[in-house]
Amino acid sequence: MVRPQTPMGVARPRRPRRVGAVLTSLCAIATTVVAGPAHAVGPGGPCALPRSQVHHSEGLDTWNPAYPRPVGRLDAVMIFLSFPDSRPEVTPERLAADHFPATSRFFERASYGRFELRAHPMNRWLRMPRSATAYRIQRDWDGDRRSEYLRDAIAAAEGNVDFSRYDLVYFVADPDAPGVDSDATKVVNLDHPVQIDGATLRRVVTVFEHHPPDRNVLAHETGHVLDLPDLYHRPTEGKGDWDTHVGDWDLMGSQFGLASDPFGWHKWKLGWLTSRQVACVRGRGSSLHTLQPLEAPMLPGGDSRTRMVVVRTGPTSAIAVEARSAAGNDAATCSEGVLVYRVRSDLASGSGPIQVLDGHPGRQGCWGESVYPALADAPLAVGESLRSEADGVRVTVRGRTAAGSWTIGVTRE
Repeated sequence: MVRPQTPMGVARPRRPRRVGAVLTSLCAIATTVVAGPAHAVGPGGPCALPRSQVHHSEGLDTWNPAYPRPVGRLDAVMIFLSFPDSRPEVTPERLAADHFPATSRFFERASYGRFELRAHPMNRWLRMPRSATAYRIQRDWDGDRRSEYLRDAIAAAEGNVDFSRYDLVYFVADPDAPGVDSDATKVVNLDHPVQIDGATLRRVVTVFEHHPPDRNVLAHETGHVLDLPDLYHRPTEGKGDWDTHVGDWDLMGSQFGLASDPFGWHKWKLGWLTSRQVACVRGRGSSLHTLQPLEAPMLPGGDSRTRMVVVRTGPTSAIAVEARSAAGNDAATCSEGVLVYRVRSDLASGSGPIQVLDGHPGRQGCWGESVYPALADAPLAVGESLRSEADGVRVTVRGRTAAGSWTIGVTRE
């Protein structure tokens, strides 16, 4: 893509032109999309689970080219939408500052500096043709109403934004307008991608957040644009807990989590870890490994130190082991130690593709702070072990060095 040359990251307006073709092509919108054909550009190795056709598959043997690869720089435009029955109380500049540079810094830390997300806010309001209440905005949004909203949003932006300059699109609604529901913030995938300004618009982020917004909310939604799944559990009929699968670990489970840094599996999937930093266990028997904390900076000039151990347990399943510490995006973590979790590449987003294994069942931690105290203390400390009977895998923490690395034993039974 041609990169914008606008100073200070401000989105550059462009000459008005006709929008009829865009509105005609935006005829069907859905919130899910089946993964398309993949090309072998992702990390390989015998422990890289195969990508399946489920939505946001955790398979990482290939990369789905329908999603932007977060290595290097991606540019995001922020388009601010107002409504005719309400005068905004907050400026676009302040709303942009709610999310940036915090979101960019989150990804810079998570990727070890390998991914730069550069925001380009428009810094002015574009008016929608109807009131927010007319669109009936809500979490489980009616498809027709959502389609109307996006048609109108794209029409408002057309002539003001050159979409070909950007890799990601954030439509930010006036948070104080009547009818704007903060629970409706999400990524919307287009059943029929829109051709606009010579670019293909496949998905957009619709932002309805309060001011100030929920912590890490835009990083979570951006994760979906990068093909990461929801890791939370949605209770049936609204009854139950949302965080039983992964608790505080990884912001794709909860944006409020104390340990929001992405799992090592996600860093591998996105290209921030390489196969040199992943130890693969395939056969039966025992092996020793030294783990660097996931949050530790990379050594300059190349770093082949192990950050994750993966035990392949089936055609579409694996056990992953990594060390988490109170640093970087995990500075507020409830506990440090060796975290063990199960990965399934055949389970769709929201269906539990990753499940943290509790190293201390029956115990809880960080009441009042953790989103799910039962898993807040899941990591193992020195001298502790965890055995997953279902997977036939045992992990034992042998020691920890003064420099912070962990020695673990892994047994495949």
